[in-house]
Amino acid sequence: MNVQRSGNSPEYSFFRPTRENQKPSTGQSLVDGQKSDQQVSFSNAAKALLDSESKEVQAKLDEIKARPAVQRTENDSEFLRKNDSRLAQITAKGARRQTAEDLDYLQKAGGFVNTMSNLSQGERNLYNKLVAEGNNEAAGALGLIALSRQGFGDVALPNGRSFDPKQTEITSKNIRELFSQMFIGTDGQSSQMFNALAAYLDTNPNAKI
Repeated sequence: MNVQRSGNSPEYSFFRPTRENQKPSTGQSLVDGQKSDQQVSFSNAAKALLDSESKEVQAKLDEIKARPAVQRTENDSEFLRKNDSRLAQITAKGARRQTAEDLDYLQKAGGFVNTMSNLSQGERNLYNKLVAEGNNEAAGALGLIALSRQGFGDVALPNGRSFDPKQTEITSKNIRELFSQMFIGTDGQSSQMFNALAAYLDTNPNAKI
């Protein structure tokens, strides 16, 4: 115990060691150690529970995605929307900003026909470039070409010509004479898309597809 005379006061002040300077007792150390062990045990248990729940969610997602859209219930769709984080991120981007990879994932996760798998990597790169530049009409034409390749063998056109979309290169000439002839709409929207893509390739002859 330290004793110090306080100024002009005849009284003495007594200073006891602070708790910070006191060495914890062996009993206190034991209690602290038990608390630490309990925290580690609780943490491990919580982690195991989260891992188990995560595996269950993933298994449910995989089971839903294995079925086509027509075989899914509304509850399946709701579960997918709530638990597939990548699907939520892609959806939040909006249709006009989604890349070829985004659409490929959407089609697979949604149980729809996976048309984007019909595009080569070079064609996907072009699709992404068009989206990045805001040329959504031209990108839409590439989407239609991907759809045209979903079938097998030659396609007969209204003008009497026939061709195999899967074996036909995407050039401005082939777009105008072949691909565009597969989609004859009354509103002219598909024609605008194909014209936009053909015009892009005319002005960008070095575009890699």
